[in-house]
Amino acid sequence: MTGNDAVLALMVVTALGFDFTNGFHDTGNATATSIVTGALPPRVAVAVSAVLNLVGAFLSTAVAATIANGLVASGQVTLTVVCAGLTGSILWNLATWFLGIPSSSSHALIGGVVGATVAAAGVSAVKWQGLVSKVVVPAALSPFIAGGVAVAGTLLVYRLTRGVPEGPRGRGFRLGQIGSASMVSLAHGTNDAQKTMGAITLALIANGTLPTGARAPDWVVVSCAVAIALGTYVGGWRVIRALGKGLVEIEPPQGMAAESASAAVILCSTDFGYSLSTTHVATGSILGSGIGRRGAAVRWQLAHRMATAWLLTLPAAAAAGAVAYWVANGIGGTAGVVVILVVLVLASTAFFAASRYPPVTPENVNAAWTGSVAPEPVKAKDEVGP
Repeated sequence: MTGNDAVLALMVVTALGFDFTNGFHDTGNATATSIVTGALPPRVAVAVSAVLNLVGAFLSTAVAATIANGLVASGQVTLTVVCAGLTGSILWNLATWFLGIPSSSSHALIGGVVGATVAAAGVSAVKWQGLVSKVVVPAALSPFIAGGVAVAGTLLVYRLTRGVPEGPRGRGFRLGQIGSASMVSLAHGTNDAQKTMGAITLALIANGTLPTGARAPDWVVVSCAVAIALGTYVGGWRVIRALGKGLVEIEPPQGMAAESASAAVILCSTDFGYSLSTTHVATGSILGSGIGRRGAAVRWQLAHRMATAWLLTLPAAAAAGAVAYWVANGIGGTAGVVVILVVLVLASTAFFAASRYPPVTPENVNAAWTGSVAPEPVKAKDEVGP
């Protein structure tokens, strides 16, 4: 195996690792409202979402083309640049997952690749017009569009069913949520799985394996679809809890309205090839459902914290990608890439270990919200006072 082949193999493994983190980081976008309302048991919800993410990944490649050819000059990109960008994006994904903040995996990937590209080739290597029109503008508008659709949908479903008794209405909308949550999962696969396909395709172009402007090969599509599905099945319980329990008090009609709004906006963006943040859309929809239901509690402090993370995602991931590139390039060759990937593995292990104290699991993901992502540990019977 030549040096380039070794770096390419490491890059593909890293990209699939990012795709896996994308899956569990974004699981809450499709499953949080269904889990909190009891429409689906937690483990069933993530299993259904995983299958539909897998299917959705095969339905479109428009977003993959945007990532591969629409954001940076592929002629200025090397395999080390892509590896460094992926490293920065994974680190940001893991940090926000640990904190229970539903930030954008898409923007983390784009920020990491752009930051590493700027560190390697300067600002002229970035296609700023494409970055603004297909990433920044949709990021700014999508939460408000999805939130507006969810507000209208929530008002409409409550108005249309105001004469229906609470019990039958709740059961009916819980059944409806199964369909709407499935559509969000399918839509997520059509959009987010494409981004890793685009990153691997960009690396293959940089390596000379594919010509400039090439589309993702079949093996890339299949491997990315499987990786995001596996990540989804693992379930990002910390983010699921924040979206489902922390942001808004959700009833079944709200859940169906929020999920329907998310699916509609994501599918429209995929059709146009916009690298949309499904996290921004889902969060905007959930907030909109809270605004649309009279008397619902919306925790604006947590929403503000999420919005702050959204603003930081692109620059923070870009900074991490740039630092990773400088380290890898300073060491040079395959050894430099190996070093940053070893650091990435150590950091990932540390995040996972810290997340176990206390853990968020399918069994406690719906525990009462006390202001923290991690639920209060259940005391043993002999520790409970009189």
